[in-house]
Amino acid sequence: MTSSTLSIRLKYARLRANLSQEELGIRIGLEPASASTRMNRYELGKRVPAPELIERVAAELDLPTAYFYAYCHDEAELLERYFRLSDAGKAHLMAYISKLE
Repeated sequence: MTSSTLSIRLKYARLRANLSQEELGIRIGLEPASASTRMNRYELGKRVPAPELIERVAAELDLPTAYFYAYCHDEAELLERYFRLSDAGKAHLMAYISKLE
């Protein structure tokens, strides 16, 4: 099995957070004895994590869950930036975008 969008995003987000596979696994509630192995399998695309696990990863890394499923980098970056905006910033951005259509 080859790397998927999910596995690539998972590894990239973990490295950006400066966490080891084991550290992230433990923080999201995996058993310490298997945390590193399980995270490694997810990042290599050998196993597909349950959506609930990705939700926990997203919460731990302060990212939107959709970020992990975004196919292209620009889309993932846009999701992350939107996620970090205040409610007023989100409303302003949506108003701006509606004018572009």
